[in-house]
Amino acid sequence: KCLAGMAVAASIGLASGLASAQESAAAQILFKNVNVFDGTSAKLATGMDVLVTGNLIGKIGKDLSASKDATVIEGGGRTLMPGLIEGHGHLMMNGNALADIENNRNWEELASRAAAKADMALMSGFTSWRDMGGMGAGLKKTIDAGLLKGPRIYPSGAFIGPTGSHADFRNFTTPNETVYGANSSGARLGLTFTADDVGMIKTGARQNFMQGATQIKIMSSGGVASAFDPWQLDAYSAEEIQAAVEVANAYGSYVGSHAYSKTSIMRCLENGVKTIEHGFSFDGEIAALMKKKGAYLTTNTHAFSPELGKIEAISASPAAARKAASATAAFSGWVENVKKYRPKFGFQADCVGGIASCKKQTDHEIWLSANLLGNHYTLKSLTSVNGEILALTGDTLNPYPEGKLGVIEEGAYADILLVDGNPLEDITAIGGSEQWFDAPARDGIDNLRIIMKDGVIYKNSL
Repeated sequence: KCLAGMAVAASIGLASGLASAQESAAAQILFKNVNVFDGTSAKLATGMDVLVTGNLIGKIGKDLSASKDATVIEGGGRTLMPGLIEGHGHLMMNGNALADIENNRNWEELASRAAAKADMALMSGFTSWRDMGGMGAGLKKTIDAGLLKGPRIYPSGAFIGPTGSHADFRNFTTPNETVYGANSSGARLGLTFTADDVGMIKTGARQNFMQGATQIKIMSSGGVASAFDPWQLDAYSAEEIQAAVEVANAYGSYVGSHAYSKTSIMRCLENGVKTIEHGFSFDGEIAALMKKKGAYLTTNTHAFSPELGKIEAISASPAAARKAASATAAFSGWVENVKKYRPKFGFQADCVGGIASCKKQTDHEIWLSANLLGNHYTLKSLTSVNGEILALTGDTLNPYPEGKLGVIEEGAYADILLVDGNPLEDITAIGGSEQWFDAPARDGIDNLRIIMKDGVIYKNSL
C-alpha cells in the first residue's frame, strides 16, 4: 500500500508525458531492414522487416507494407531483438545491505528509490522484471497505469522463510513480543514474512497472492547477505515446501526457491518447486531431476567473480564476507556442470543496492555470464527462457496474457530493442561490461538505439 501511494506521489511530473506518449502511439510501426535475433536462434535473420500493430508484433518478413499512416523506422541493418528480462531482481531492496534496509530506510525512501530503479531498468533495456521477493504489486500497478516508466513487473510479494533465515531481517536485539517476525521493519512493510510451520507458510503465500503476487518465493536454504543463517542451512522440510507449493498450485502459479545446498535443491525439486534460485550446487543429478520436473535454474554468475566481496550487501558485513568466501570455494564446479548439462537457465543479476551500484552489477553480470557460458546461452537466458519462466504464472495470474514475452514472433508482445552491433558476437552491444566496480558511470546505454515496451517507444536515438 505504501509503495503504491508513494509511486503515485513521485510520478506527478512524469505522468502527463507518459500518458501522452502512449495515447499518441501510431497504430502501426514498421521496422525496415533489420537483422533479427528472435530470442532463441543462434544466428540473426538478416534483411528483415518487423511490423508492430498496437502492442503486438503483427508480421515478420521481407518487404513488408504497412498502413499509410504507419511510423516507418529504417533499421539500417541493426539488430532487432526482444527486450531483456530480469529473472531475479529486487526493486524495493535498494539500501546498502539488509541491515541498512531494516534500520535506516523508511517506506517513503524505499518506494521512491524503487520507482527510480524501475526507470533505470527500462532505460537499460529491461522491459520485463521478475521481482523475487521484497515487494508487492503497487509499483507494478502504477507503471501499468502509465504514471511511471518501468518494466512489466511480476512481483513475488514478501520473502517467506523461517526464523533466523535469509528472510528474517530482524536485528539480534529486536524485541519479539509477537511471533513470526512481525516486529521487524521488513515485516511491517511487507518485504518479508517469517513462517515457522505449515500453517503460517500457507498464510504467507495466501497473503502474498491477495496483495497481487504472481508467484511465491521461499527461502529453503541459508544465504550470504543475511545475519543469522549459514549458507549451508537446509531451512525448510519437505512438508513445509509442499505447503507453499500447494497454495501456489491452487492459484495456478508456482514457487521459486532460494536454494544453495544440494540437499535443499533436491528437496525443492522433489516437492514441486519450479525455479531454483541461485542453485550453486548444480550437478548432473540435479540436472536430471530438473529435466524430469520441467524446472528452471537462475543463477547470479557474479558469485564466481573475485570482485564479489565488494558488493555493498556483502562488504558492509564481515560475517557476510566470510560466508561469501566460503560459498565461492564450495561451488567451484558450477560453471563446468552448467556447460556440460545445459539446464533451462534464466538470467538474474540479483542486485540489492542503489541505482549506481546496480547498473554496474547488471552490466557486469551480462558480460560475465556470456564469458563463462557463451553469448547465445546468455542471450536466451535474458529473453526467451526468462519469458518461459514468466509464463509459469499460468492463465489466471499472468498479468500480461495477450502475447509471449522474450521472443520476436508474430503475436508476441512488442517489447523490442534496436541495437548497434550483433550481441551474439559482442555482448557489449547490449551493455555487458568486463569492468564492475571500476566501470565508468553511465546514463543509459548508447548502443540501445530504440527501447520499445508494449508497442510504445521510450527511447529513440536514431
